[in-house]
Amino acid sequence: MSRRERLAEDDGYREWKGAYRSYDIVKEACIALGVVVALVLVLTILFSSPDEKPSTVKSWASSMPLDFVTTATTELDGSSLTGSYGPPYNDANGSVQHAWFLHPQRWLGISHPIDTAQDFVLAPLRSITGQPALQAAVTTYENASSSQQSAWTSAYEKGLGDKSANATADGAVSVPNGNYGPLPTIMTGLLRFAQSGGLDGALLTSKQFYQTDYTKPLMFMADGGLLAARAQTEHLLGDQWGMMNETGSYPGQVWLWLYTFWYQIKPFQGQNADLLVMLVMGALSLGLILIPFIPGVRDVPRWIPIYKLIWREHYRATGPAT
Repeated sequence: MSRRERLAEDDGYREWKGAYRSYDIVKEACIALGVVVALVLVLTILFSSPDEKPSTVKSWASSMPLDFVTTATTELDGSSLTGSYGPPYNDANGSVQHAWFLHPQRWLGISHPIDTAQDFVLAPLRSITGQPALQAAVTTYENASSSQQSAWTSAYEKGLGDKSANATADGAVSVPNGNYGPLPTIMTGLLRFAQSGGLDGALLTSKQFYQTDYTKPLMFMADGGLLAARAQTEHLLGDQWGMMNETGSYPGQVWLWLYTFWYQIKPFQGQNADLLVMLVMGALSLGLILIPFIPGVRDVPRWIPIYKLIWREHYRATGPAT
């Protein structure tokens, strides 16, 4: 032990001869806690995220009834994005993402099965009691041939797309006269059910005690125009660097810029964008983890003059850097 170390150790046992001052640690802790709480409250008021109301099927059907009915009709004939998506929702021949020999969607298979006609339209309507005309319309549709069903839905979709189609003052949907079969009764019943809030609950019905899987209502709403319109208003779309934005004018997760950057350039703008971005970010993350083991890269900091300045005391004690 050196002389300096012995002196330092002796000072630790030397009796204090100076003055003493009273010290209340409880009082200081209370003051510190009060300052921290006040600071947290002020920063929360200034920088916290806004508490936006969630989008629901009820709000969608109430604010955009024509869009809701149009989307529900595409769910009925399976022509919606969800209906034609493929794994993990159904076995449709959708645009399954892949890269080279990697086909993770097909490998993982159907993990969240969704039959858009049954899950979004027919099954919820079957849960409604006390409306025999509605139940008769559902039965008529289900008992019809596939070609007949397709003729009804195609005609109804064309009617909904007509410029004379509109939402009435009472929240219903009016379309030109046509051969729509039972669809007007079915869609009116579904629209009323959604506007009452019942469809939100029907889409969450499962065997679980806690309803935590919102896949079906989210997929249903995503097929319509509500979520896209809201995302555009809040600057959350992909071409608006959505993942790193926050709702309103608040800053978001700026550290996500590296993910969102790739979506702004080719070839990350096609149908395989998500998989390609994940592969690139996986490779970059792996490279970051392995930096201490990559010759040349791990020595880059030593080339910076300030590096030796920061570590000068260390190298004086241990020898020059190698």
